[in-house]
Amino acid sequence: MYREGTKRLDSISIIVDEMLLTISDADRRRNAYIHLYGVSNFASMLAHKRGLHAELAAIAGMLHDYYFYKTGISTFHAENSAEAVRPILRNTGLFSKEELRTILRSIFYHNNQMNQHGVYEETIKDAVMLHHYFHNPKDEPFQSNRLQSLLLDLSIPIGTSVEQIAPTDTPSSVPTINRRQLWADFAEEHASKGIWGMAGDQDYRDLCAHWPDSNIYVVLKDSWCAAFVYYCCRQAGLLLPIRYPNGVCRFAGVAAWLEWAQLPDIRCFHSGMEEDFTPSRGDIVIYEKLLSDDPHDHIGIVLSCDNDVLIVAEGNKDNKNQSAIVHRDRRKYVAGYIRVANEYQYSFTGEYEPILN
Repeated sequence: MYREGTKRLDSISIIVDEMLLTISDADRRRNAYIHLYGVSNFASMLAHKRGLHAELAAIAGMLHDYYFYKTGISTFHAENSAEAVRPILRNTGLFSKEELRTILRSIFYHNNQMNQHGVYEETIKDAVMLHHYFHNPKDEPFQSNRLQSLLLDLSIPIGTSVEQIAPTDTPSSVPTINRRQLWADFAEEHASKGIWGMAGDQDYRDLCAHWPDSNIYVVLKDSWCAAFVYYCCRQAGLLLPIRYPNGVCRFAGVAAWLEWAQLPDIRCFHSGMEEDFTPSRGDIVIYEKLLSDDPHDHIGIVLSCDNDVLIVAEGNKDNKNQSAIVHRDRRKYVAGYIRVANEYQYSFTGEYEPILN
């Protein structure tokens, strides 16, 4: 059951304040307060002017960079912020499904200046632009046409020249290095360390740093094989948001990797039954009922294949909460392999529809 009212913004502010208090660096924490509250205020003002629900706009503005300030990771900060706050907003019980959809889509698209979206999405984009323009115009490039139109609409004199840019946090160059080799090297090195799945292990803390849950060590306990793969791949330049938009789950779950690899525009999954496919170093192997009666219950990174023997780097080997390099029978318990094209770069052109349940 949800309730309307201005107290909802107060409740979200408390959640944001608690998150910001975890930032140890005083300058970064101060900048976070200024930015999130500044964008929220501009969003509320613009919503009032445009006849929109000012409270919802203010909440979206307050949360638009939540993931970045929670983790310090800027890559895909818009997509990841929407995913990070999705369960938080849902669990408050303060919003209808349509309100949740409005807030989450506004956050998800706030960094996409090149495409037109709904009125709330565009309001948050404009709020972010206004905050940067008035707070630190010398440090931020802007789209001149959009900013000038916005300032004219608000009857604000244009006093600073601005340059035309196309903002994006997706790499634009095609990699020339063998990324599969790189993440296999990284996986081999780290799996060999015998990383323990506990907060006292620095490597494990680094692995967990990509996930915004406050209780992440509890969430991943004895279940971090997919998070290990995500961590290794990121180190070699395979950059993916923590959850593929509209995906079944986050990439900390094996099901997300399987679903992603079988998407029509990606199609990099090879069944373990394909006789003409030989796994090689850097392929991602997905196991089927290896450790339980559940489908696709484990995952790792192939280091080599010698006839029917796979050598694999795994996090959380056999659900024993420790990384290791293991030997597996290629003909048993293997659902298939993911072979990512070296030139692959994340690009989502569909329509984001947040999971609201």
